[in-house]
Formats: sequence, structure tokens, C-alpha cells
Amino acid sequence: MNDEISRVLTMVEDGKIDKEKAGELINILQGKNQLEPVQLKKDVPYGNKMLKIRVTSEKGDNVNVNLPINLVKAVLKVGTNIAEKIPEASKYVKDINVDLLIEAIENELDGQIVDITSANGDKVFVVIE
Repeated sequence: MNDEISRVLTMVEDGKIDKEKAGELINILQGKNQLEPVQLKKDVPYGNKMLKIRVTSEKGDNVNVNLPINLVKAVLKVGTNIAEKIPEASKYVKDINVDLLIEAIENELDGQIVDITSANGDKVFVVIE
């Protein structure tokens, strides 16, 4: 599904579709009801938004991270992969597509980016809001 979402973001970047249509397509790809569109409003300046990462482990190892979107953009653009440097973190974030995050930030996409549930019940959720 990440490949399809990445293609939608590329279509926005190329000017083939607008952000509203991209939000609708991403919701469809994620299997969501069209009545709950990805928020693409500019109520809050995009640079003031936060990237929120939530990891819930069946063993109770839970992580909540809130990062300013401007910090995330700067770190991702210089190619730093923080998760690989933190012991045990890689098993929780190995399925997160960093290139997809960069595209989402560059296209000022709001809403849910990642929602993963592993076979053992661990969950990873990433949202920009």
C-alpha cells in the first residue's frame, strides 16, 4: 500500500491532482470511509504541525513521540535515520517507509501516514497534525 500512496503523493507533486483528491485516494487505499477525509486544510501553518509517532507493544513497551514537523523535515533531508541508532527501536519501525514520510512532508499532507499492526499485536501509528 505504501507504493500506491507514494504514487498519489507524486501525482500531487507533479500537479496531476490536487491535495483534496489525494486525500480521498489515500483514504480509499487505506480502506477508510470517504466521510473521514485526510485533513488538508491550512488552519495551522504547516511548519507548526507535529509528527506524532505511537508504538504500542503487546508486552507493554509503549512509545509516544511528538516532533515538530520542521525538525523532522530537517533531520530526514540530511539522511539521518534516528531509529537505527536506538537499541530495540528498529523492530518497531522497520516497516515505516522514510521516503513516504519525506514526500508527505514536502506535499504538506496532514493526517494518518502509517498504521501497522504486526502479527504479534504490536502497533505503529504515525500522523501529522
